[in-house]
Amino acid sequence: MNFLMKAALGGGPPDVGKMLGGEEDKDPEAEKEKEEERQEALRQEEEERKAKHAKMEAERENIRQGIRDKYGIKKREVAEAEEQAAMEQASEGSLTRPKKAVPSGCGDDEEEENIMDTMMKYLPGPLQDMLKK
Repeated sequence: MNFLMKAALGGGPPDVGKMLGGEEDKDPEAEKEKEEERQEALRQEEEERKAKHAKMEAERENIRQGIRDKYGIKKREVAEAEEQAAMEQASEGSLTRPKKAVPSGCGDDEEEENIMDTMMKYLPGPLQDMLKK
């Protein structure tokens, strides 16, 4: 006898009748309850995962703070806030943003003339006359 004949006669596993097209017993309440249990398990796993990550981040922050204290480093957010406050205080009465300082040698006409005079001293006479014109 083959497997299908045994199953049809009732000699096989209990689910074989369902596989052969027999009626399945569906209980909508049982399925709904299983789905609720599954959703609750997922929520619980997610909460555990978040708690684990929050604990790990707190431990990392403690280590970071220890390093900052050891080397005298300010926290990034604090340092940025202090810089921002200094910029705002400097430009308190101004309607525009604060201007940056111009480095020396950029746009100073007097300095450019002094450089030309110094250079002219070292040129031969005929070249000096040509450049002066």
